[in-house]
Amino acid sequence: MPTPRILVLRAPGTNCDRETAYAFERAGGQADLVHINRLLENPSLLAEYQVLCLPGGFSYGDDIAVGRILANQIRHHLSETLQAFKAAEKLILGICNGFQVLLKSGVLLPDDPVTGPPATLTWNSSGKFEDRWVRLVTDASHCVFLQGIERMYLPVAHAGGRFVVPDPTRLTQLKNQQQLAVRYCDEQAGVQDTVLPFPVNPSGSLANVAGVCDETGRVLGMMPHPERYIDPTQHPRWTRGEYRDPGDGLAIFANAVRYFTA
Repeated sequence: MPTPRILVLRAPGTNCDRETAYAFERAGGQADLVHINRLLENPSLLAEYQVLCLPGGFSYGDDIAVGRILANQIRHHLSETLQAFKAAEKLILGICNGFQVLLKSGVLLPDDPVTGPPATLTWNSSGKFEDRWVRLVTDASHCVFLQGIERMYLPVAHAGGRFVVPDPTRLTQLKNQQQLAVRYCDEQAGVQDTVLPFPVNPSGSLANVAGVCDETGRVLGMMPHPERYIDPTQHPRWTRGEYRDPGDGLAIFANAVRYFTA
């Protein structure tokens, strides 16, 4: 089986592309960094890859709104290309800013023809940029990226990571379809719908949502950074022996690679 190829999409302001590519390579994939302009010039380039990843950072400086400019480029110029990519049962991962882009482009959750986007990510309830480590629990057994993962300890670094929906019934629908894939949790690591206090839930997200997948489980967006904890020494207390080897984040990339090699 050929080595799966991963396109790590970068734009002005992206700053986690190299770490993300390295994580995919550690997991056994072949990752290429591709600028959004190259993909806009030649959308057929995407067909050469099995995984598309939108990494973290501040695409276009997060001007107008977080992830909005890159999301609009995708929505207006690459929508058909992305739909074909999804229809081919390939994988898409959005991390932090990449999650924001996937939501606002309609790639992750399709727009409702009447009410528009079913969910978005907005400013943290704290009103501040939050950079801290969080406990997470998974809640989507069908998500390819999360196979075999029950709990994770990963860092977040964002100002606009609060998951909100305009209609409460939409949140219930996403929950029933197991699309609220990753949730912030306390030390007991149980799934809870009631918003947990800060800093357990660092953004104030509804239902403690830290990540969402599409109905197929092949598209995942998440605010925490799995690429920042793939080695034991990346744990903030590794010198005290509080780490796992490999780090919790590596399994997400390994699952993506394994999907095409198993």
